[in-house]
Amino acid sequence: MIGPREVTREDRMNIANVLANQLLEKYGEDVEAIGIYGSLARKTDGPFSDIEIKCVLNSLEDGFSYEWTSGDWKAEVNLDNKENIVEEATTVEEDWPLTHGQFFTILPIYDPKGFFEELRQKAGSVDNTIFKEAVCKTLVEEMYEYIGKLRNIKIQGPETFLPALAIKIATGGAMILGLHHKRYYTTAAQVLPEALLFSEQPSGFDELCQLVMSGHLYDSQRILDACEHFWNGLMDWSKKHSYMINYSNSVPF
Repeated sequence: MIGPREVTREDRMNIANVLANQLLEKYGEDVEAIGIYGSLARKTDGPFSDIEIKCVLNSLEDGFSYEWTSGDWKAEVNLDNKENIVEEATTVEEDWPLTHGQFFTILPIYDPKGFFEELRQKAGSVDNTIFKEAVCKTLVEEMYEYIGKLRNIKIQGPETFLPALAIKIATGGAMILGLHHKRYYTTAAQVLPEALLFSEQPSGFDELCQLVMSGHLYDSQRILDACEHFWNGLMDWSKKHSYMINYSNSVPF
């Protein structure tokens, strides 16, 4: 087999600790903290999972990453300064529910001053209005555009893009629900199943997610109907929770 190969969790943790020691040897007192993130930190890693590490340096200006494979396993080491990491952790974009779980589940390897705990607290203290703005932004910049594409396909094709578009629309809905509840998803593979656990879902969301998760995306009319049903439900749900698309006849600049 050409890699990746099966690696036990114990071996993966040993590799992570070796990498941390090498970072400490290379950067010395400039290192503020080193921690593992991703599935290895959450203890949900599988035999082919990557090793993902954050290294916080005090004097670094611009962040960068090392990403490589030994042949059997793959590792990614991200290096950045404290200010940049805190800014990233407290910024809320449309994909926050998928990207920001890492800041809540980092497993420290070296953290003498408790930086990662401080980071977790800051990431969890973002004001609700920021999340509301992100929901409204997602409705306009993502969902509105997706439905436009869907209706174009209904008139002029090509229907071959419908399966991919259904996935995008379902995932966009899941991001909105994650933002609404200020909850992150454990991994990309669990976005839709975990989103279905939230209360007060828009009408049609369950139907669309079940269709996408089943993989039975060969009936074009069924996809069109499911997406339109969800869009109508999303508009009703958004109005109920005061997430409004601001319509304007004037150019905003």
